[in-house]
Amino acid sequence: MAAISVQGLTKQFGDVAAVDDLTFDVPSGTITGFIGPNGAGKTTTLRMVLGLVRPNAGTALVDGIPYASLDRPSRHVGAVLEASGFHPGRTARDHLRVLAGRGGVPASRVDDVLAEVDLAGAVGRRVGGFSLGMKQRLALAGALLGDPGILVLDEPTNGLDPAGVHWLRSFLRSRVDEGRTVLVSSHLLAELALSADSVVIIKRGRLVVQGPVSEIMAVGTAAVRVRTPQADQLRTALTARGVLTQMDGPDHVVAHGVGTEVVGQAVADAGVVVYEMSAQRPDLEDTFLALTADEGSAS
Repeated sequence: MAAISVQGLTKQFGDVAAVDDLTFDVPSGTITGFIGPNGAGKTTTLRMVLGLVRPNAGTALVDGIPYASLDRPSRHVGAVLEASGFHPGRTARDHLRVLAGRGGVPASRVDDVLAEVDLAGAVGRRVGGFSLGMKQRLALAGALLGDPGILVLDEPTNGLDPAGVHWLRSFLRSRVDEGRTVLVSSHLLAELALSADSVVIIKRGRLVVQGPVSEIMAVGTAAVRVRTPQADQLRTALTARGVLTQMDGPDHVVAHGVGTEVVGQAVADAGVVVYEMSAQRPDLEDTFLALTADEGSAS
């Protein structure tokens, strides 16, 4: 059974379809990246999964049942949708004690989760003096209070420095290695390519593609980069073979949609001198931009 299952989820705000017949599953024991352009419906979808927004149609199930029907939901799923809502005068420990009381979680969990997110040294500090990165960690600590099997995170790397991003990647992987599940929305596509097992890409509230990261990246187009002092001759030879090329500097030719065999044969036939040749596979960002190109940057 999927940890999270979204089936035909639809949400209208007036005449705007924020989410439109969206269907996808988050497999148990995985990190699943949830990505799309600004305004694609990601946050609205996450809020429907968590019972914060009522859909016009469709269902969102957590562990097989709607979030609102979960017994002690904080023990099933922990969520960070934004690192805000902190009382600036409260200490980190007091903030979490309030959350623990609301969720029916023993107060003894507070110091445990602060240690898990590397805030043990800041338990007595007032949250108003925290950096954005520390607030992100504190929000994550709140999500961990019930020791949930599922984490739902919206842009959890905001405010984290490179060391913090690396820490978060290792932390989430360690939870998945224990059999837990993570659904994470992020604009850091290079980071998701390193940390996620699979991705769900949406645009205009609809599913574009879902699958393992390696398979999604294979959707993109391969390219071959060649450094040669005879760039014009090589471009002519490749164009004659119907290969799309572009210049990247005065002595670099990039051939799209082909492998090194085709380019190597063109080099040999044209008698071109080559200093370097390398095959390039598309990364997750390349694939994402290709799949959502018509979405633009609307917010």
